[in-house]
Amino acid sequence: MKKLNLALYGAGLLAFSTPAFVHHSGAMFDGTREQTIAGTVREFNWTNPHSSFKVEVTDAKGNSEIWAVEMNGPQNLMHDGWKRSSIKPGDKITAVVHPLRDGKPGGSYVSVTLSDGTTLKGTGPGQNAAYDAAPAK
Repeated sequence: MKKLNLALYGAGLLAFSTPAFVHHSGAMFDGTREQTIAGTVREFNWTNPHSSFKVEVTDAKGNSEIWAVEMNGPQNLMHDGWKRSSIKPGDKITAVVHPLRDGKPGGSYVSVTLSDGTTLKGTGPGQNAAYDAAPAK
């Protein structure tokens, strides 16, 4: 009976770990490209599991669109120098993102440059800074 309970527990643990792993996929973002956008912050969400912000971007023709940018959670962002108050609605920023593969206005955060010239960097969802360095020989 103990073996059956252990097997059921293990199967349950395995079943619930798969969605958590899949959730952190960055497949919807094109990690091979970076796109720079500039505009006005409309919203900043300092939340788990992913913080995010929306920025209103105006193109050369005067058309505006809202870009949704996904970031890592607050704990990771704090290690990169972020605070809950780093950006707020109305701030003018320039952001570098890995854009969405489907071409919609959104992406995964790479960096943000504030109006005072301060640049905040880090990693967005589906990215891992540990792999940016050259492999050890």
